[in-house]
Amino acid sequence: MNETFSDQEIIDKVLQGDTLSYRLLVDKYQNFVYTLSHKILIDESEAEEAAQDAFIKSYQALKSFTGKSKFSTWLYRIAFNTAISYKRKHRIEVSGFDGSAYKIASGLNASEELNQEERKRFINNAIDRLSPADAVVITLFYKKELTLEEISEVTGMKTSAIKVKLFRARKRLADELRRQLATETESLL
Repeated sequence: MNETFSDQEIIDKVLQGDTLSYRLLVDKYQNFVYTLSHKILIDESEAEEAAQDAFIKSYQALKSFTGKSKFSTWLYRIAFNTAISYKRKHRIEVSGFDGSAYKIASGLNASEELNQEERKRFINNAIDRLSPADAVVITLFYKKELTLEEISEVTGMKTSAIKVKLFRARKRLADELRRQLATETESLL
């Protein structure tokens, strides 16, 4: 089996008994499921465990996937709920942001790449300082490019609440970036 199969084709194969095909879905989505878990759980091992549990839960519930939403949205909802359950259970605070999702455009020279890396560092630091809810909404909207409706499915919040939260999260992110840049400028002078 190769990667040219759609998610639904892979799901159909798994449901027909080819359980090894589920690995293709795990390979495709493991990075973001981990990132989402890590946004909610600061501890890397807890995030890994929650991500694994999310994949186990999604595998066990695969028969209930109706296709009304994208598989990724359905899976992210399971991952989100699993991580929230871990957070409640273990009382762990959210922090961190997996910057590996950033991609530097090809053709950049060394100074442009350094500039991109510096921007990424500032953005990651600013996101680290946001509340967990703000960080998750920013990540889902900008990094995973989910629609407001898909974020609503993942988080269980109403679309109108997502709009408000996203607006406020962007403002807080901009404020945090201004604070960081002011601090950075003062340290240079």
